[in-house]
Parts: sequence; C-alpha cells; structure tokens
Amino acid sequence: MAMTLQHVSCLPELIISSTHHFMMVVVAGLVVLYLMYRRKVTIYLIDFACYRPPDSYRLPMSVFVENIFLDNMDPDSIAFQIKILEKSGFSEETCVPPSLTRLSPRKSLSFAMEEAVTVMCSVVTDLFQKTNINPKAIDILISNSSMFCPTPSLSAAVINKFKMKSNVMSFHLSGMGCSAGVIAVDLAKDLLRVHRNSLALIVSTETLLLNWYTGKNPSMLITNCLFRMGGAAVLLSSQEQDKSRAKYELQHLVRTNKAQDDRSHACVFQDVDSENMVGVSISKNILHVAGDALKANIAALGPLVLPFSEQLRYGLSIVRQKIMWNTRRSSIYVPDFKKAFDHFCIHAGGRAVIQAIERNLGLRKQDVEPSKMTLYKFGNTSSSSVWYELCYIEAKGRMKRGDRVWQITLGSGFKCNSAVWKCIHNSEFEIANAWNDIYRYPVEVPNVVKIN
Repeated sequence: MAMTLQHVSCLPELIISSTHHFMMVVVAGLVVLYLMYRRKVTIYLIDFACYRPPDSYRLPMSVFVENIFLDNMDPDSIAFQIKILEKSGFSEETCVPPSLTRLSPRKSLSFAMEEAVTVMCSVVTDLFQKTNINPKAIDILISNSSMFCPTPSLSAAVINKFKMKSNVMSFHLSGMGCSAGVIAVDLAKDLLRVHRNSLALIVSTETLLLNWYTGKNPSMLITNCLFRMGGAAVLLSSQEQDKSRAKYELQHLVRTNKAQDDRSHACVFQDVDSENMVGVSISKNILHVAGDALKANIAALGPLVLPFSEQLRYGLSIVRQKIMWNTRRSSIYVPDFKKAFDHFCIHAGGRAVIQAIERNLGLRKQDVEPSKMTLYKFGNTSSSSVWYELCYIEAKGRMKRGDRVWQITLGSGFKCNSAVWKCIHNSEFEIANAWNDIYRYPVEVPNVVKIN
C-alpha cells in the first residue's frame, strides 16, 4: 500500500516532466519545419558604378616607352615590354596614376593611399548619387585590393570619408587576385542572408604604384604592361522592397580554388628577383593553369544552369570516350553555354585569356565583345573588369528583362569564380560615365600595334 501511495504522489511530477518533453519536441519540430520551408532570401543588385579616370591620367604607348627608356632600364627589359605592349590589345586611353607618369616614378605610401582613395571614393560617390542612398544606410561594407593593404584598412578609409554609422560591418580582402570582386559578392551574399533586410556595399580596385617593377625579370615585367587604373562599387540588398528598383538578381555563385596544386599556386606569385627587387611574376603556364581552373568551375556550374539536353550530350560524350578508350580517342562534347546565358563578362586579364575562353567555349564575336572592348579602353583593371563589361552591355542597350549574364573571373591562387545574374527589369539603363562614348565601340583591334 505504501508503494502505491508513493507512486500516486509522483504522478504530478511525471505528468509535468512528460509535458515538458512533449513541448520541447513540438518546438524543435516547428523550428525544423521553419528552416525547411522559410522563404529563401533573394540577393538583389540595385546598381553599380565604374571609375573613369580623367583624361590627364592617360598613358599612351609612346609615353610608356619613353618613361621606361628614361628610367634607365636595360635594353632587354625595354624590348620585352614593348613586345608585350604591342600585342596587348590596348588603346591609347588606358590610365595610370599621375605618380607613375613622372620621368622617375615616385613610390611612396602616401601616393599609393592617394591613388586608392581617389578611385574608391570617386566611384562610391557616383553610386550613392545614382541610387540616392544615404551612406549611413549601409549595413555591410566590403573592400578589396589584392596588392595594397594599409592600416587602417581601405574599408576604414571609405567609412571615414562617407561618415558611415559606427555599427557597419566592414571587411577588407587582400591577396585574392583579380577574382576578388566575385569573392566579395559571395561574402556579401552570405552576410545578407544572415542579416536580413540589409544593404551591402562592395568596392573593388587595385593599386598600381607600389607594384611597379623596375627590375630585369621578364615574368615580373608583364604586370607593368597589363595592369591599369580602375575600380567599381556595387550595391547589394536582401530587402524584398528593393526588388522594384534593383537591376539584377543573383542566381548562382560558384567558386573554384586550385591552390592545393603547386603549379597553380605559383602561377601568379609575389616575390623578390635576383637583385632583391619585389615584383609579381606571371608564369608561362598561366593559360594551362587558368584552363584547368575554368574546367573545374564549369563542371560545378554546368548542372545548375545548362538545359537537360546539353547535360545529356555532355554525359554521353564522356561515356563514349570511356567505352572507346582502347580504340580511338573520342572528343568530349563542350556544352553550348549560349543556351544558358545571354551575355558573357570574361575577366579582361589579357588578350590571350579572352581568346582562349572564346575558342574553348565556342563563343561568338559579340559574346566576347564586352571583354575585348574593356581591355582595349581600360586595360586589365583586375577585380573590377567584369563590372566594366556589364556596364558596356547596358550602355549598348543589349540587356533585357529575363536575360542571364555570366561573370567569369580568374585570379592568383589559382582561382576561377563565376557569378550568374538575372536581369529583372526591362527598363532603359542610363549610360554610365565609364562608357559615355559608347557610340565609338566596338572597334577593330589589330593583332599587333607597332610602337615608334
């Protein structure tokens, strides 16, 4: 009888405990259901702006050659740079900071900082004016400059210039190469999905002055001939109400990093030469390395964007090659990415890079026109080049509602990154300052330009 009374006395506690566990299970189930079925956060690209240097910053090829002659470079180094420049596909309008056009280039931290702040603040000002955004409305700020990383950071310089709010989340990406712009978009995407209803500002540039190489190593002299002044600012949002004014919606972002491979890791490398002079060497293997990275990136991106028919043809070609391995080699089918994308923005890293991607992907002349014209007019502006190309497409009036654009970026490491955007409005895009002379383009770019 005592045992029975004791059990009866414990019943309320057992009931309470069981109810507590039941409620915990219900709450956990509701959380799981919420996570499974909650509305996906869409990332919108409200607008972007590209930096156009003043005409006084232009570096005509004849001035470039004169400067390296007067800078007492050895004859072999001069001849090598002229050869690279003649095949670069550049116009006479590419620009460098004024400190580099002096007869004796003046390298200093203050000049480098002036160069970076000039580009970044100018392009951010343009973007704020275009979008009518108050700087204090920015919740996330990401800047990137691969070769210049001062203290305080470049993102701090932007915050100081525009007096942004004290709780803005700021980041600076360095050492990420020419693909840093898309990496910044990926970082912004993740932050915007965690911090909903936020605005993110991305500022991409590259600073030339401190990395101007005056030694004799040919692989390090290439950077003098390819890189030019430029920058871009991009405004992203995770606010649903911004859909009505946004230009694009981010659909996919795929990143590929081949740094585990020694050849890829050393392909673009900052080092010292035999005379202890700092420079960035670009390997002769860069096209092969870039090709391998691009193939891996495409393999990951293809299933996300290609129609089933193209994926099937690609899969069957692989099967056919494996079956016929002991008789004759069967070529693997290259999917037609023109069926997935309306526009292509290929990083303007160099003429050979653009031509290789054009050939390997079976693209048309008009598909690579934005990349070739960006390289021609602005040179290699590093991480901002794909934004100049998107700006070119808009200025030409080719972007329509529903169009999909593929941004392909390549950078040291070695990395290949892709961003896929969908145009969500069929409105007339305002011709941006960077291409206010768009009526002049496209132009025929000769294979070789002789420099007198």
